[in-house]
Amino acid sequence: MTYLVNDKCIKCKLMDCVEVCPVDCFYEGKNMLVIKPDECIDCGVCEPECPVDAIISDNDDTNGKWLEVNKKYSEIWPNISEKKDPPVDHQKFKDEENKYEKYFKENLE
Repeated sequence: MTYLVNDKCIKCKLMDCVEVCPVDCFYEGKNMLVIKPDECIDCGVCEPECPVDAIISDNDDTNGKWLEVNKKYSEIWPNISEKKDPPVDHQKFKDEENKYEKYFKENLE
């Protein structure tokens, strides 16, 4: 089992998870984080730290979408090991649905 970041992170990027990760397996894109599945040690400490429930077990990724997103972008985006401030307007996106389709940004620019 591994943990994955889903679209609830998009435009929220609160980073409480990054602060507790013992193996620094988070990677940062323009408006979300991902976990590198091959680096995740399945400890689970990140999951309860996320205030928007954006971290899931791969067992809960029924169609494999988030495993693919996390694998792909953890190879492209830079590793992050320290918590940063969230986006200023993150609260207004907290409960929004379908954020991947609306706001996902592949590049850092």
